[in-house]
Amino acid sequence: MTSTSSQPLSVQRVLLCGAMIVTLSMGIRHGFGLWLQPITQEQGWSRQVFSLAIAIQNLSWGVIGVFAGMLADKLGAFRVLLAGALLYALGLAGMALSPTPLTFALTAGVLIGAAQAGTTYAVIYGVIGRQIPAERRSWAMGVAAAAGSFGQFLMVPVEGQLIMRMGWHSALLVLAALVLLIVPLAFWLREPRLAAGNAPREQTILQAVQEAFRYPSFALLMAGYFVCGFQVVFIGVHMPSYLRDQGLAPQVASYALALIGLFNIFGTYIAGSLGARLAKRKLLAAIYLGRAIAIAAFLLVPISPLSVYVFAGVIGFLWLSTVPLTSGIVAQIFGVAHLSMLAGFVFLSHQVGSFLGVWLGGYLYDLNGNYNLVWYIAIALGVFAALINLPIRESAIVRSPRLQPA
Repeated sequence: MTSTSSQPLSVQRVLLCGAMIVTLSMGIRHGFGLWLQPITQEQGWSRQVFSLAIAIQNLSWGVIGVFAGMLADKLGAFRVLLAGALLYALGLAGMALSPTPLTFALTAGVLIGAAQAGTTYAVIYGVIGRQIPAERRSWAMGVAAAAGSFGQFLMVPVEGQLIMRMGWHSALLVLAALVLLIVPLAFWLREPRLAAGNAPREQTILQAVQEAFRYPSFALLMAGYFVCGFQVVFIGVHMPSYLRDQGLAPQVASYALALIGLFNIFGTYIAGSLGARLAKRKLLAAIYLGRAIAIAAFLLVPISPLSVYVFAGVIGFLWLSTVPLTSGIVAQIFGVAHLSMLAGFVFLSHQVGSFLGVWLGGYLYDLNGNYNLVWYIAIALGVFAALINLPIRESAIVRSPRLQPA
């Protein structure tokens, strides 16, 4: 049930609980690449089997995220977070116990994807948008995104240690229990009635969707976010195996993913802070171009632990810094009444890119015996995303009088 109070939640409460939820949800998710080789080797599966399951996870997250956003906008985030936490625990346990590629795809893919839809940025950003004043919104979104990065920094080494000490089956069961900590945190994000869906709205859901998809800048945001998903999920899932293929020790990958999370704490916070003062579209263009340059440089220099750590730091600074800026533009253009839902549509595009990035990585590896072509695609897409973000109009949309409340 939602809170009966009419007083808004405090900024500190929203940020603390929201950050801790995102830390758990995103932190666990960022370590899935560490399971690729242990699972495929023990089960006798190809990398494409694992990659397809994680690709389905990203697509499930994106599709269900739209509906999770609708429910969070209407009912408040509390119920959505509870359902997401339970699905996450079930998905992780099912991932550990799946005997076939089909059950693995259903648990690691569909169930965990649905869980992430209800426990990550779109839902938490909806609370931030409704509970935190507009002048502090971009900064607050940057703080929440930084929490996701801290989760990666914290959880990836923990997951690596769990796999080494307990085996991958038991490690997943431990994570299934750990993710249930989201349940008590969700109780602290129960929103006041007026903010949780009963406030007067200028538009119906259908009107909000139609307006967004007719607005060219919304399409450009979605296209840019597609590239973001392709790049980060390909790197997050396949880089550990890429580094092993290059002869580097397994802990290099764990440290690299942790460094990505560490540096992204600063990147997302700085991006959110700068987004309150500078044009967000220009910041997004700079981030995408920076990623393309970083990947190209990584491929050109001789590979070593040092070059991997430098790349991890640079790409980490740019990793999720797109998140507060993209969601901030959506709120700036369309307002916050349907923010979780509209952010969910943009994130669906991100997840389509994620699906292609992770699946194509496994498919082209099995086809060619290396990841070279996927790296080149990631570079080209980075340049493309930088260019298409520049024409975005960030100003609030002007609605016709017929959309005003009667």
